[in-house]
Amino acid sequence: MAERVRVREIDDDEGRRLVRIIRRGTGSVVTWRRAQMILLSAQGMPVPKIAEVSFTSADRVRDVIHNFNTDGFDSLYPKYAGGRPKTFTLSERREIKKIAKSTPVEHDLPFSTWSLTKLAEFLVAEGVVDDISHEGLRVLLREEGVSFQKVKTWKRSKDPEYAVKKARVEHLYAIADREVVPEPDEPEVVFCLDEFGPLNLQPHPGRQWAERGGKHKDPEREPRRRRRATYNRTQGVRHLFAAYDLAEDKLFGHVKLTKNRTTFLEFCRYLRSLYPVGVRLAIVCDNYSPHLTTKKCSRVATWAEANNVEIAYTPTNSSWLNRIEAQFTALRYFALDGTDHASHREQSSMIRRYIIWRNKHAADEKLREIVNRANVA
Repeated sequence: MAERVRVREIDDDEGRRLVRIIRRGTGSVVTWRRAQMILLSAQGMPVPKIAEVSFTSADRVRDVIHNFNTDGFDSLYPKYAGGRPKTFTLSERREIKKIAKSTPVEHDLPFSTWSLTKLAEFLVAEGVVDDISHEGLRVLLREEGVSFQKVKTWKRSKDPEYAVKKARVEHLYAIADREVVPEPDEPEVVFCLDEFGPLNLQPHPGRQWAERGGKHKDPEREPRRRRRATYNRTQGVRHLFAAYDLAEDKLFGHVKLTKNRTTFLEFCRYLRSLYPVGVRLAIVCDNYSPHLTTKKCSRVATWAEANNVEIAYTPTNSSWLNRIEAQFTALRYFALDGTDHASHREQSSMIRRYIIWRNKHAADEKLREIVNRANVA
């Protein structure tokens, strides 16, 4: 006589949990039906009777009981595999993805771009797969996160000192982040400097909160604010010299009429005045000509040497290494987007007020905690 299949001994807590699942009737139907089978088995009902009550087969009831005895309550929750098993193995899918991302020239083929037809034929010819349809290949590549995209441009730095400059900038960042202890002759304070602009007097596009039209339209609502479509720029442009103090997390900025070596050094003198002369500074900037020391003009190098300052340059075409670039996005959004300033004085005042507000709230631990949580999410 075959051994009777029955659920293992369950305690009161497990029994109450099964009852809660059944009584609530929420969630997956599969879950509460499996819970029903387990509870009936725990109550002593034989498998054939449970199958009759649950409108299923006896083999299905036995499977549910065995799974519960092995995995507990986890076995009550369905884990669907999503249809039939995948046609291709993991290694085959990886090889298909690798070949699709390569160029046909790499495989000695006389064309520059894969089509689905050519790719499918090549995969079969190389023995990667026995057979694959065009649509199946398209679906597989989509599942692997590969799509047919336009080739974009990319400018590679040709700076012969690329590795040296990049390593120096990263080392300065490590000093500012307190990841390494600076040597006696190394900078203690690191600034990232760049220019922002030109600043024009024109209506800047932006977004605003406003009442929707259609069925939500209020006949007595105020007209939505708009920006001018025609304008004349008759007051010239201005330039913002900005620097980001990495250790203090503060932003500094001066609006200048021109952007040249003289105004660059004026702003550098201001940064130098923020710390005692005995504290060595480092200023990270790009290879814009007013920042450089040339054969005709050595003012920048002479000033830096006389004032205990190191000028660290990012590699050519690699200004993305400058950490101040990330600060300009917020400045543009909060100080310029959606504005239509009547004068440069008004626009410059808006920028200065934003920088003051930003530095004030940079030390707000509560605000920083909220921002960090948002970034994690």
